Amino acid sequence: MMTPDAVKSMLVGRLTERYGAAEASAIARIVLEDVFQAHRTPAADFGAKWSDSQTEHLQAIIQRLEAGEPVQYVVGSAAFYGLVFQVTPAVLIPRQETEELVAWVLEYLKATGGGEGVHLLDIGLGSGCIGITLKKKMPLIQLYGLEKSPEALAVATSNAQQILGENSTFQFRQGDITDPADWDLFPSINVIVSNPPYIPESEKDLMPGHVLDHEPALALFVENEDPLLFYRTIADFALQKLPVRGILFFECNEFNARQVAAMLTQKGFQMVMMRKDISGADRMVCGMRI
Repeated sequence: MMTPDAVKSMLVGRLTERYGAAEASAIARIVLEDVFQAHRTPAADFGAKWSDSQTEHLQAIIQRLEAGEPVQYVVGSAAFYGLVFQVTPAVLIPRQETEELVAWVLEYLKATGGGEGVHLLDIGLGSGCIGITLKKKMPLIQLYGLEKSPEALAVATSNAQQILGENSTFQFRQGDITDPADWDLFPSINVIVSNPPYIPESEKDLMPGHVLDHEPALALFVENEDPLLFYRTIADFALQKLPVRGILFFECNEFNARQVAAMLTQKGFQMVMMRKDISGADRMVCGMRI
């Protein structure tokens, strides 16, 4: 009889060579819980219900994992800030560092009235994990989102409907932040949050294979000649859309955070601050329009 322990043992045995024992065990747990619901099923019932089709499904999953496909794409979901987001290869897999950006924005919202009357825009939605999490935690905000990729926009919209509920209001738009014609898609905005592409094309060879081979290049890379393109463009957009005391939050590459902060200062933003992530790297920047 196929028990949860037997499934885990099979997964770990097949994946340890590629991932190492610890990561293989973590991947096995995700597969057992997210695909086969082992954490909700008594072991005896789990084994009694196991079928040949599930064995075939398990083997197909193992083959994808052995090929280096991220487990989040294989199972179709990723955990973020206590929520579960649908993910496909059209969107980046949510990262822990981005959870820290969300926590910083939540601190600001809680300190300034709890989000009532706040129009918040997530630029570069991807899965929608930033804006949707903020709306889930602060239901009073009016949520807007901008995404260039129609495939990613569909994922973000589906996530918003599932996580926020069918009756929740949000406005997601397809558009390109580098095209000023698309700036008119949005009204005045109080809070702008973005994790834009920031990895120069020249650094592709330094990226892990599972990222380079499977995650969307559109959301990762920027031209070598202008690595701050999206930060500068979003800052210009913010100067047009933010009212006085409106605020802009960025996630950054740890190697360009100081440049981003300096750029915001040069453009006239006040109270420009950097914040380190849990590993001590400069990862986040914010600035206020005064």
